[in-house]
Amino acid sequence: MPQVSTPAPTRDAYLVGLIGSGIGPSLSPALHEREADRQGLRYLYRLIDIDRVGVGPEAVGDLVRAARDLGFDGLNITHPCKQLVIEHLDALAPGAAALGAVNTVVFEDGRAIGHNTDVTGFAASFARGLPDVPLERVVQLGAGGAGAAVAHAMLTLGAEHVTVVDAMPDRAADLAGALDRHFGAGRAAAATPDALPALLGRADGVVHATPTGMAAHPGLPFAAELLRPGLWVAEVVYRPLETELLRTARTLGCATLDGGGMAVFQAADAFRLFTGREADATRMLADIAELAGVAGAAR
Repeated sequence: MPQVSTPAPTRDAYLVGLIGSGIGPSLSPALHEREADRQGLRYLYRLIDIDRVGVGPEAVGDLVRAARDLGFDGLNITHPCKQLVIEHLDALAPGAAALGAVNTVVFEDGRAIGHNTDVTGFAASFARGLPDVPLERVVQLGAGGAGAAVAHAMLTLGAEHVTVVDAMPDRAADLAGALDRHFGAGRAAAATPDALPALLGRADGVVHATPTGMAAHPGLPFAAELLRPGLWVAEVVYRPLETELLRTARTLGCATLDGGGMAVFQAADAFRLFTGREADATRMLADIAELAGVAGAAR
């Protein structure tokens, strides 16, 4: 598929949306609309929850076509549709093609163009929040859609080696193989959770990219005694911003990174793709801290 670029801003009104499952609690609408308001834009962000619509993930192509026909300017795509949507698009940006997953679709001249801002979003958040940590040996929990994005980001940031740990061995092996093909042989490996004690004992840091710690999935993704001072911990979950993993790690003196930064920077990149305008990530970081805090208090 051909390479694509960001359109220049030409309008002041936009209609965008999010397709996924169980997305009612998403903070994306508020993040996008608040920033648009500050820039004087009319900007509507709508949720298209496949559970509420009553269709399966395989209907994502029909939903994308319907949104295009209804005049949407673009869509965000989330679980479980990030891979399934690709066959329904007209072009892919290089990052999305390399990852094999799309989280942003831009409608341009009748064409649907796929991008991935999860990789750039996590990379920007990590560089901002943990700029000087060692990256020789990184352990990552989770090989799903978010896991693929953050593993690519870690290797792009200069990690020498990433071990992908997942309860589904084939999924971990597939991701590790894809990483080796893209970044070079020997940069990634796969493992199952029973290997975590040994892996974390010699790792520089751990990236957590599973749903554990979310409001609906509380708890720790692994035993607390595997954490130790000197091990940095990066989280993808952002609701709540302080997961039990981060709280435990901070108590032990670990350097930590919450998932709010990834959520903000991927949203800022998507906002730019939709509008051609730069979003102010600093303002959006303040937004997510407020929004996540209010949502947490309401639970």
